[in-house]
Amino acid sequence: MKNIGEVISYYRKSRKMSQIDISNELVKYDIHIKNAAVSAWEKRNIIPSADTLLALCEILKINDIYTEFIGENPNDPFKDLNEEGIHKALDYIELLKKTGEYKKHSTEIIALKPRIMKVALLSASAGTGNFIDDENFDEVEIYDSVPRKADFGVYLDGDSMEPKYKNEQLVWIEQTDSLDSGDIGLFYLDGKTYFKKYLKKATGSFLISLNAKYKPISIGEFSCFKIFGRLAID
Repeated sequence: MKNIGEVISYYRKSRKMSQIDISNELVKYDIHIKNAAVSAWEKRNIIPSADTLLALCEILKINDIYTEFIGENPNDPFKDLNEEGIHKALDYIELLKKTGEYKKHSTEIIALKPRIMKVALLSASAGTGNFIDDENFDEVEIYDSVPRKADFGVYLDGDSMEPKYKNEQLVWIEQTDSLDSGDIGLFYLDGKTYFKKYLKKATGSFLISLNAKYKPISIGEFSCFKIFGRLAID
């Protein structure tokens, strides 16, 4: 490992910067030290912190930190080339850039704007026929992706829809009072609210759990039954 102080001193002088200049530049990185500290680093009386050392590398334009402070970089593709070989390799890199065929494409990261959504204060197991009344919801900012058709969210309670839908998972519901057989939705049946798969057969209608340990729930002819909505999926 090389002498950190000597490296700092060499680059500072090659940049024609004083120790006071270094002290002033470090303020831009919210690092407040006196020029005496720079002198102490160069004399190796003290060693700069990792954050300070990285800031110094930016200020002094030290690009290959590994080589400058440790030694030969084992990952340096030019380490086995002489000066002429390095220049030829760099010339070839410039040619590749000019063709445009090997240009690195940057990925634009688009920040998600929050969406104000209604989320039920009651879980899917809460027994109320008035589940979708406004008083049972809170409006929250959601940063995660929400299906476009979603009208409200509800937290699940229990493992009856596992493994696909977990206990305490937030699912999004598209409000509707009509579902096709096979749809997953939110229902009210005889005093309880369910998140289940809706199934219509010749023998009757049922609410089906995805977890095989739960039996189908029959919707009786005289049952109090409501459809609150279907699972919203884009």
